[in-house]
Amino acid sequence: MNSPLRKKLLGLLFAFFLCVLSQAIQPMQSYASLPDEVQVFAGRQTDVRLAVPAASSAVVDRPDIIGLDQQSALRVTRQMPLHLHPQQTGHAKLTLKLWGKIPVKTVNVKVIPDLRVVPGGQTIGVKVKSAGILVVGHHLVRSGADERKSPGEAAGIKLGDLITHMDGKRLDGVSGVAEAVELAGKQSKGIDVVLKRGDETVKTKLTPAYDAEDKAWRLGLYIRDSAAGVGTLTFYAPDQGVYGALGHVITDMNTQTSIVVGSGQIVQSNVTSIAKSETGDPGEKRAHFLKESKILGNIERNTAFGIFGKMSQNPEHSLYSQGIPVAFSHEVKEGPAEILTVVEGQQVERFAIDIVHVADQSEPATKGLVLRITDPKLIDKTGGIVQGMSGSPIVQNGKLIGAVTHVFVNDPKSGYGCFIEWMLQDAGVMMKKEQSKNLKAG
Repeated sequence: MNSPLRKKLLGLLFAFFLCVLSQAIQPMQSYASLPDEVQVFAGRQTDVRLAVPAASSAVVDRPDIIGLDQQSALRVTRQMPLHLHPQQTGHAKLTLKLWGKIPVKTVNVKVIPDLRVVPGGQTIGVKVKSAGILVVGHHLVRSGADERKSPGEAAGIKLGDLITHMDGKRLDGVSGVAEAVELAGKQSKGIDVVLKRGDETVKTKLTPAYDAEDKAWRLGLYIRDSAAGVGTLTFYAPDQGVYGALGHVITDMNTQTSIVVGSGQIVQSNVTSIAKSETGDPGEKRAHFLKESKILGNIERNTAFGIFGKMSQNPEHSLYSQGIPVAFSHEVKEGPAEILTVVEGQQVERFAIDIVHVADQSEPATKGLVLRITDPKLIDKTGGIVQGMSGSPIVQNGKLIGAVTHVFVNDPKSGYGCFIEWMLQDAGVMMKKEQSKNLKAG
């Protein structure tokens, strides 16, 4: 064989080899990106689509914990869901085999006890007191004819800082600040201040200035120790005696920093009117708090997914007397759903929506869903999503799947929602897990 022909044949063989190798490597790389762990509920069939790159089969090592639909297990593809039948709580290993022969991926399947919670929808009044004194601004103190200064700013205190201690004493409210400032001013000494700045603890010394006009000692700071507003209850978990609401963090209106909860309450609230949403203006629910005897629960935590605390019983006006199943994020589908919310008085109503996008989240994040209001009655009453509707539970196919969180300012009929899974984790109802990747509802 002459040399040019040999080179040509070798080139063709090499190209063929590279083609075969690439076809083998790509599936292997894709299998590596599949989830290491999947959580499912005991006694509840779960259909999942694993984004496998090539036809595969599935087997489990503990069929007493996880049963497989044999027909679906013999051929697992991107389009065909795998039917899991969780029998009891425990752990099982699900092994995927490429072309039905080569083991390429093992997924740990954790079966947890079935969980049911009561969807909310009630409008609630939120009253929260911060775990310290929040700095919301600086002001200048006139300490002399030509002298104006802010002692707080000079001490390096910034907007959004949370002052927790003064001269070693923990602050429970703004009244404690006035007492410490007066004492330090009269004794002509500085105040040892401890504050929280994000996750950082900062210590500084602050020397009050005497305001010649008000005849009082001042820090040159605007401070606040509490906040109040209106939102929507998302769920009540009767077995654990806890609730979740809002679907987003409470922030200070001036500094936009999250409020660290010292104490707080949620109370019954009555919707008196609605300012409709328009393009560029999100609108709002107008409501007033009912009498103090109608306290529904306390506030223990304020997280990216809302507020959480203890609640002893299912609140009035609930559309459900018992809990309903909840859905993992991978079970949520694009398509019809409904939200529960109040637009007048205290009556919770159902309104139709469409879920137009479901995010594939590798970790907890607030923007899990994009939803669009389709119910003519709700659109006529509110124009779409309004402030105060945050936390409204989203129900799909008889399962609680999430909560409304934000409105699109330029399209008030649309907005974001978060998955209920993340709210249940922050409430302490559901164990946190390493979030599965590339998992879609079947």
